[in-house]
Amino acid sequence: MPAKQAMTLEAPPGAVAAARAVAPRLSARAGESEQLATMPADLVSEVRQAGLFRLATPRALGGAELPPAVLVEVGEELCRADGSAGWTIMIGNSTAFLAWLDPAVAVELLGERTDVITACVFAPKGRLTPEGAGRFRLDGRWSFSSGCRHADWFVGGAMVADRDGPRMIPGRGPDWRLAVLPARDSTVIENWDVAGLRGTGSHDVTTSAVLVPERHTTASFFEPARHDGPLWRFPFFALAGTFLAGFPLGVARRALDEFARLAATKMRVPEQTSIAEEGDVQVALARAEGGLQSARAFVFETIGAMWDTACAGDVPTLDQRARFLLATQQAMRAALEAVDIAYSLAGSTVLPMNHPLHRCFRDIHTGAQHIYFSSASAKRYAKTRLGIDQPTFWL
Repeated sequence: MPAKQAMTLEAPPGAVAAARAVAPRLSARAGESEQLATMPADLVSEVRQAGLFRLATPRALGGAELPPAVLVEVGEELCRADGSAGWTIMIGNSTAFLAWLDPAVAVELLGERTDVITACVFAPKGRLTPEGAGRFRLDGRWSFSSGCRHADWFVGGAMVADRDGPRMIPGRGPDWRLAVLPARDSTVIENWDVAGLRGTGSHDVTTSAVLVPERHTTASFFEPARHDGPLWRFPFFALAGTFLAGFPLGVARRALDEFARLAATKMRVPEQTSIAEEGDVQVALARAEGGLQSARAFVFETIGAMWDTACAGDVPTLDQRARFLLATQQAMRAALEAVDIAYSLAGSTVLPMNHPLHRCFRDIHTGAQHIYFSSASAKRYAKTRLGIDQPTFWL
């Protein structure tokens, strides 16, 4: 890894503004995205041209390399417009993970492109079989490959095969890697038919006997990035968490905003008073707002602590990373509560599938099933707090 260099990266102006500019169109066409089970092609082009698919790509590769707090804020704005669109765009920023490749190799892969979209699945559902010196044969099937219909590159988790099973690395365990390949070398199985996040196009992706040079694989979970600078001092999963942290905050914010508008006009019969005038509704809304805004502050507090450490030239500490994981867990819990409160108080008005509040309800409950927000992640924080030994690459 290059020598450490303490520095502060200023956010290029316009990233959040670009997200806010495209948001009305993402919101207006959320129903169309659900029907297509992917983001419409013209919206993909607009988002690409706005630079929103290169938010965290290294500057050396033509990206913006934004600070993590800005990544969360951009994701929050996009998910407030439409959870599926925001999820798809932030996952599409997985081109950032090419920072774990040798820099010359990453430049070779991308060529002159600076607006590349990448679909990524961490789960080791692939098998890398040695195929002569310096290359593997990749076979596998990966579920939940968000944005795969418009991706230029695919990054898939895979185990390197040995004669008797996965190759074992002393002191580490199975040789779990990410393999980088052009999207054209994979096949999309269109099977995305779920309740929420319907517009993400998270179909299955398969490969069969695709030859992948070893230099196009990385042990990102266990090794540092190959670039220098504060963002690349974040371990892999800490960086990945910044792509997801804005999702619950944005979806819940949209739900509460929708409810506040609805509450002023929805009348109770026979009282003929708006539900906004009911004390129980007011208390519930205040609780939901307090929980969400507190969780949001916690996310940005923990990101700020990690960023300060990274800008000072060090890797964020294990405790800092564990607290960030806890903060994202709390953000999802607060978001689920906020959305559920808004949905239950709104009544039958929001039952149609295309109602924004119904979409928030479906999206937040679907997103909550992601492994990053699972109870296993909560246990990782607790084990750190309690001093229980565990693999630390998840943090």
